Amino acid sequence: MTATTPPSPHEIRKALAENLNMRERDIADKLNISEAALIAAHTNDIATRVDAHPDAVMAVAQTFGEVMALTRNPSCVNEKVGVYDNYHSGPHASMILTEDIDLRIFPAHWHHAFMVEKATETGTRRSLQVFDAAGDAVHKIFLRDGSDISAWDVAKAKMRSNDQGATITVEARKPDETPKADPAKRDILQKEWARMTDTHQFMRLTSKLKMNRLGAYRIAGEPFVRALEVDAVDQMLHRVQESGIEVMIFTGNRGCIQIHSGPIGTLKGMGPWQNVMDPRFNLHLRLDHVAEVWAVEKPTQRGPAVSVEAFNATGGLIFQVFGVGKEGRDSRPVWGELVKGLDGLKTQVPA
Repeated sequence: MTATTPPSPHEIRKALAENLNMRERDIADKLNISEAALIAAHTNDIATRVDAHPDAVMAVAQTFGEVMALTRNPSCVNEKVGVYDNYHSGPHASMILTEDIDLRIFPAHWHHAFMVEKATETGTRRSLQVFDAAGDAVHKIFLRDGSDISAWDVAKAKMRSNDQGATITVEARKPDETPKADPAKRDILQKEWARMTDTHQFMRLTSKLKMNRLGAYRIAGEPFVRALEVDAVDQMLHRVQESGIEVMIFTGNRGCIQIHSGPIGTLKGMGPWQNVMDPRFNLHLRLDHVAEVWAVEKPTQRGPAVSVEAFNATGGLIFQVFGVGKEGRDSRPVWGELVKGLDGLKTQVPA
């Protein structure tokens, strides 16, 4: 392997064998390859290439029983234990809607998939891993002790791809979209924002005005948005934990968004990471990646939807947190007061 030549499958397998305690994503970064390329190098060994379409993946996921669902971006990892069920397919967006596993799926970004069986000190760890065109992880499903292994074997035979090559072709990774705003349209943005009746109307509004989420936040002003200190993210997590209220935490990438609805039990900081370590929900957040934080209020027919949203230095969305508004489980009033108490930014954010 040279600086310009990617490592061979043999060299990739050797690197993984020599770094058993490193995360696969970190090994891939070290080798300057995609995580999908790292897994592909193990095809016909511990990995099997399979159909990556969400319809195929979700069909078999619903047979596995209780598993762990994982969706991540470079700054935040969301892990939920539950059962896949109630799948709704769509050409542009699909969904899994259960109490524990709640996903928004964007099929255009599901390009490569592998079923992986990796030997560990505690036994074989089985996972179904999906990647986008750049070879970045979109969604992963990990079997647990109580999962249906026979269903896994059936799924592997059913979904197996004809191509079982050990190399993979990936596209260049698309950069985060930088903030787009038009200060001349601030009045229109505010007027249209005030008329919203559903949070999903926001993206249509910004698209119409040729802006994006972060760009709109930077010019909207109060009462719609309030810039927060970056430390407000950790402050918010601790206050949610202390209050015991339920929240909705959205973590995602271009291909999948995973939502946790519930309280936060155990917080454990470790280096730059802040971690939620609950029995059926884990969150791993790189606090040092948080560069911009906004408290956002959008009007809806059921009252204001208040969120805390964190962005990285290049404008990428890390995660969003809302109050839970389900019947009999409405934390929104308490959540709204909690957000009001978070530390506001003391310096001005550029438009």
